Amino acid sequence: MATSPPKPTIERLLKDISKEFDSLSKQLKLIARHVEQHREHIGLEGIQEMAAHCGVQPSAVIRFAKHFGFSGFSEMQKLFRDGISKQIVPSRNYQSRIREVIAAGQSPTTSVDIAHEFLGSSIADMQELQRSLHAPTFVKAVELLVKADSVWIAGARRSFPVAAYLGYALQHTDKRIQLLTALGSMHEAQLRSLRTGDVMIAISFTPYAEETQVMAETAVQRGGKLIAITDSRMSPLARHAHATLLVQDHSPLGFRSLTSTMGLAQSLFIALAYRLELEHQPTQQSLSNP
Repeated sequence: MATSPPKPTIERLLKDISKEFDSLSKQLKLIARHVEQHREHIGLEGIQEMAAHCGVQPSAVIRFAKHFGFSGFSEMQKLFRDGISKQIVPSRNYQSRIREVIAAGQSPTTSVDIAHEFLGSSIADMQELQRSLHAPTFVKAVELLVKADSVWIAGARRSFPVAAYLGYALQHTDKRIQLLTALGSMHEAQLRSLRTGDVMIAISFTPYAEETQVMAETAVQRGGKLIAITDSRMSPLARHAHATLLVQDHSPLGFRSLTSTMGLAQSLFIALAYRLELEHQPTQQSLSNP
């Protein structure tokens, strides 16, 4: 008796896109990034709007949908429309309004208006992260850190504040911590001390800092495990990572927020600290047999 093919899911589609990303044409790669980073919008925007956001023709969007097994754009869109939850509607409405304001050349009239706009976007981003956090991957990242003796942290440019926070926070554990700053281009020499079994946390977002990519690749080549904090499965960091934590911080008023990324980094540290503390707690048996 023939079995019916598995029902397509958004997660399955995103995994397929990630696997085939390197072989896609330039236009299809643009669409792939849009689908992953703005999947909460796909079920609501029309083909013309999606094509405009990707900088391609609508025919390219149709080719993309057919390439991944759909009859056309409408069938692919239905998959995302069925997955829309009420939680993301306020986020989309907010982001759409911000884009319209900027496109019209308008701006909030007071400093307080600007603060409300920026904070509102940050709240929406945090809600999206809470909804989309992939639990098994997060647990795997914590386990990698638990088992590591040494933790290396790499993050440049916009990501550097997050790397610096992790360097500070992880000093409160019994792990050996190395914060790589690329100061004086000494990072390659510093990485000679990385050993098999060490873990690197690499943080980077589009357009992806070249120095962070080099440090991540070097760590893996030397036998280290890589935890990537990035914005896409198609990120160059994700290709080498043993655990990829995805996070999106949008750009209200043209300024990229770090709110969700910092929240994810803090969550990672707190989860690790909790696990390490549990391992040091005496069991009931040891308490009864001093």
